[in-house]
Amino acid sequence: MSGTSEGIAPNAKRLLWAGFLAILAAGIGFGVRGGILANWAADFGFTGAQLGAIGGAGFTGFCFGIIIGGIVVDKVGYGKLVFAAFLFHVLSAFITFGATKGQAQDTAYMFLYLGTFVFALANGTLEAVANPLVSTLFPKNRTHYLNILHASWPAGLVLGGLIGWTLGAGGTSWKIQLGLFLIPTVLYGLAFMGQSFPKSEAAAKGLKVSEMMKEVGLLGSLVACALIGLFIKEQLGGILAFFTGSTFFAQAAWTGISWGIAALLWLVVGGNTRFSVGSVLLFILFITHALVGAVELGTDGWIQNITGNILSPTQGKILFVFTSLLMFALRFCAHFIENSLKISPIGLLLICAALAVVGLQLVSGIETFAGAMVALAVYAVGKTFFWPTMLAVVGDRFPRTGAIAMSIMGGIGMMSAGLIGGPGLGYAKDRFTSEQLASSNPALYEQYKAPSASGFLFLDKVHGLDGTKLSEAQTAVTKTPEQKAVVDASIAGDRKTLKADSFIPAAMAAVYLLLLLYFKGIGGYRAVGIEGGQGGKH
Repeated sequence: MSGTSEGIAPNAKRLLWAGFLAILAAGIGFGVRGGILANWAADFGFTGAQLGAIGGAGFTGFCFGIIIGGIVVDKVGYGKLVFAAFLFHVLSAFITFGATKGQAQDTAYMFLYLGTFVFALANGTLEAVANPLVSTLFPKNRTHYLNILHASWPAGLVLGGLIGWTLGAGGTSWKIQLGLFLIPTVLYGLAFMGQSFPKSEAAAKGLKVSEMMKEVGLLGSLVACALIGLFIKEQLGGILAFFTGSTFFAQAAWTGISWGIAALLWLVVGGNTRFSVGSVLLFILFITHALVGAVELGTDGWIQNITGNILSPTQGKILFVFTSLLMFALRFCAHFIENSLKISPIGLLLICAALAVVGLQLVSGIETFAGAMVALAVYAVGKTFFWPTMLAVVGDRFPRTGAIAMSIMGGIGMMSAGLIGGPGLGYAKDRFTSEQLASSNPALYEQYKAPSASGFLFLDKVHGLDGTKLSEAQTAVTKTPEQKAVVDASIAGDRKTLKADSFIPAAMAAVYLLLLLYFKGIGGYRAVGIEGGQGGKH
């Protein structure tokens, strides 16, 4: 397949910007949701873990959309998937708006969880279109154009943050704020309408899905199936329990069923690929992208809440807009970094991981607004290039997988953010805050703790603070000594949460360093074509 930096089709730029608008809609919804967590806590009394689980649905739904979409996109066509995503986006708004103050907490939780899940399903379906589409349209400059495509994500975060900063501060209903994502939804629908789409290199060569899956194989599918099993156990069980009223889904038998389904899916993939082991390199990239999702998107979902708690809610929103603007601008610079500075994609990822570690450590110690801007700028530079550059590496090294490996990787990142990043940070906030308050004032902790305990994976359950009571203490104009003690404990919990979060990019940096040495040992990093051999052998 021939190509230039300008694309292989006459409508390449229009399709690029249509994809930009699609991810922009996702970013706006995500940015607004991060700013209205406090509204949901105050209206419904949610704990940090409950808010983290709702935010997590914004990632797990994405996983199903992008993985299923990535597998079928070359068969059903890009246009049909775009239309399906449009319908999911509109439906998500109606479901989310079903949550009303005064409802039973369980009912409100389910409306918000399901609405967020369907919203994410739409986002994932769109990325199943946009990522392989841009990779196919610009085969000679994937890193640059995938970073431009994903510049729309921080642009959406900026707009979402501005919505919260202006309308939220003015007391506008959170439903109106969130509903504004429907504007770019209509725009991307119009931009994609009537367009012709190219096929991926693998599809153009006539490769079947089973052939595209061989480099994913048993190793790569193990990562995806493990996360799907965790989703069934942790979140699908809760949904089914709500609608059936049965306690079965909290029992050990459900755990066995969950992992049994995951194992069955893994065997189905194995049978479809004739039990191909798959590429070890792709397996490592999948695991690393799970860490990317947890630290980048998981942290993004909480950062407004955390910095707003340490400083002030308004300053938290301003800082969120600032870091998102910085990311937006930097993602247009990937071409310069890669070509002018002669830094390979793996080298860029290593630098970013190191900066993310330093940035999160700095943010955990912020005391002033100016200091927070410096700390968050370091973190923002670090996280900017993770997601699109990882996708570009897969596009460069595994062209035989078509859209599939790229979509599975995106799904793994989002599923990890939803199951590990968002809920994990919510749990950490609950745990560190409750430990701080219980240590300094046990009686006060008993007064403020939530009625139900929250857990995370294999860790012990903890009673976080009741969201409504904590919100009242945080927003009190003149705080009592007890309220000040509660707020101080919450801030201390946020600081410890960010410190713990920094260990994730530290692990990523170690992996990127090993990959850098690997590529140096085989003659350097380079993109390969289908005729150039399978990515797993390079």
